[in-house]
Amino acid sequence: MPRAKRRTPQLREHVLRVAVEMLAEDGVAGFTTRKLAHKAETSTPAVYELFGDKAGLVREVFFHGFRLLRSYLDRLEESDDPRADLIRLTEIYRTFIRDNPVLSELMFSRPVADFDPGPSDLEAGSSVREFIIERVRRWTDVNSRTGPAADETDFAHALVALTQGLAAAETSGRLGTSEASVDRRWSLAVQAMLDGLGRTTRHPAVD
Repeated sequence: MPRAKRRTPQLREHVLRVAVEMLAEDGVAGFTTRKLAHKAETSTPAVYELFGDKAGLVREVFFHGFRLLRSYLDRLEESDDPRADLIRLTEIYRTFIRDNPVLSELMFSRPVADFDPGPSDLEAGSSVREFIIERVRRWTDVNSRTGPAADETDFAHALVALTQGLAAAETSGRLGTSEASVDRRWSLAVQAMLDGLGRTTRHPAVD
């Protein structure tokens, strides 16, 4: 009699949930398929049957991370002040990284040797990218009324890079020793970038 399939949607979701919890608790170094199977109360062959291999499992965690990030960003209610909305967006992004430091490391630094995302994997972040670019576009449209339209994609990349860099410095304790000092430096950096990008929008450089 053929062996019954272990793969079910319910087990898949359960194993994925445990994988995310395990990363948060044990970090990347402690993440093994055998340990995951034990914590999920299933077998290693069942995990392989569900995800193919460790790389397949990490890929699903990667996708899950971007879905979760988008759910955080969906908390942003659009106002009539595009600049304030961008500041709020960086605050929400910061909260996501603070709440999910190991998952964020997997998403943005990709420290797991078994997983090297290809183009289709990187598309997992497309919803997040489009969300941020649209919010940047609202702000650049306002600023560009006195000058040429700005490249919102360039600005979005710069803003996200700043946000991720500040979050990395914060989580490693390099941004300050008190909450007040960390918050102050976040505000200083984000405000300075928006001020600088606003000047670039209104007064573009001449080649």
